[in-house]
Amino acid sequence: MSASAVALPGDPPGGRRAAAVWGIGVAVYFVAVIFRTSLGVAGLDAADRFDVNASALSTFSILQLLVYAGMQIPVGLLVDRLGTKKVLTLGVVLFTAGQLGFAFSPSYGTALASRALLGCGDAMTFISVLRLGTRWFPARRGPLIAQVAALFGMAGNLVSTIVVARMLHGLGWTATFAGSAAAGLVVLVPLVLFLKDHPEGHEPPPARHAGSAFVRKQIAQSWREPGTRLGLWVHFTTQFPAMVFLLLWGMPFLIEAQGLSRETAGELLTLVVLSNMVVGLVYGQIIARHHAARVPLALGTVGATALVWATTIVYPGDPAPMWLLITLCAVLGACGPASMIGFDFARPANPPERQGTASGIVNMGGFVASMTTLLAVGVLLDATGDNYRIAFSSVFVLEAVGIGQILRLRARTVRRERERLVASRVEAVHVPA
Repeated sequence: MSASAVALPGDPPGGRRAAAVWGIGVAVYFVAVIFRTSLGVAGLDAADRFDVNASALSTFSILQLLVYAGMQIPVGLLVDRLGTKKVLTLGVVLFTAGQLGFAFSPSYGTALASRALLGCGDAMTFISVLRLGTRWFPARRGPLIAQVAALFGMAGNLVSTIVVARMLHGLGWTATFAGSAAAGLVVLVPLVLFLKDHPEGHEPPPARHAGSAFVRKQIAQSWREPGTRLGLWVHFTTQFPAMVFLLLWGMPFLIEAQGLSRETAGELLTLVVLSNMVVGLVYGQIIARHHAARVPLALGTVGATALVWATTIVYPGDPAPMWLLITLCAVLGACGPASMIGFDFARPANPPERQGTASGIVNMGGFVASMTTLLAVGVLLDATGDNYRIAFSSVFVLEAVGIGQILRLRARTVRRERERLVASRVEAVHVPA
């Protein structure tokens, strides 16, 4: 057990109303993920539509993730400063405009601008949903709430791999992306009408500092905590293999390198999403009961991913057997839930007024790694004549860097958590009845 699992005085009560309000935020995140991952099933179509090579195609996702990652700390600061509702509302407006613009983009340049706008709005969703959960539910529910939020995000990915893919090849580019943009308007209405930042009687203390001094203090204090830094490196190391596979390069790899049909490749991408949803529930339950399992789960996921990834790309002969591709996709499904463990290190390390900023720092990790790998794969594919074995080997470099940082920070983080747990218990004992 950690400090996050202690029922502290003033803990939010949770309950049905909390679930309803939090559900509105999760619905926004669900739609954002649909828009974010819609390019993953349209990569080959985008290459034909805009007449671009692999490097230029990867730029779509790289730019989107660059904006997303670059926005994480500013968004965290905005959430801490302005509250969840205002930030989520702005996010919906931006990512809906980006998806609509992508539908009607006449050129590669305008399409890039649309994906950047989408990435900006998308960046405002997950941190806001995490903050909403900490404001409406008791701290002991934190790990499970975060995993369930991520599960709904993966359900959005599932919509992309099944529904958007079929719409794209049945209705065409413009109708698919313009039609899907309507989902942004659907979630905007309940967000504006019903979402509240916190339950009555649980208002956060007003920010005592404004301007650059407040920003510097929030970032510096969050970064000073080893739990925040460990969370960033856990997120960095675990998330990116699955994101690279789902966001862009999985479909081309399965079709061009493995010779699968578009339908079979889509089914394998769907398996990644389904595996993610199942593993997420399991990881959430394990971590809620046994906080000591966090680092073993994270490192175990990285090890399993590296092993199966390596086996797939070095398998003698082409294509790899279907059982191996199925195993790869099932194991990749654990990457998303493992990345959520990063937030379980940052959450107990920071007080409520810094949760947005700390979560933003953590959330940068996986997206920086994904952006770097997307670029590396695209460049290596062009340089080697579409040799996926060489291009996909870039994954191991980032995994090695991340593992080294996790091992360096884990002992210090655990020690600080134990100190806070003791202090929390003492405080709870001395609170007057």
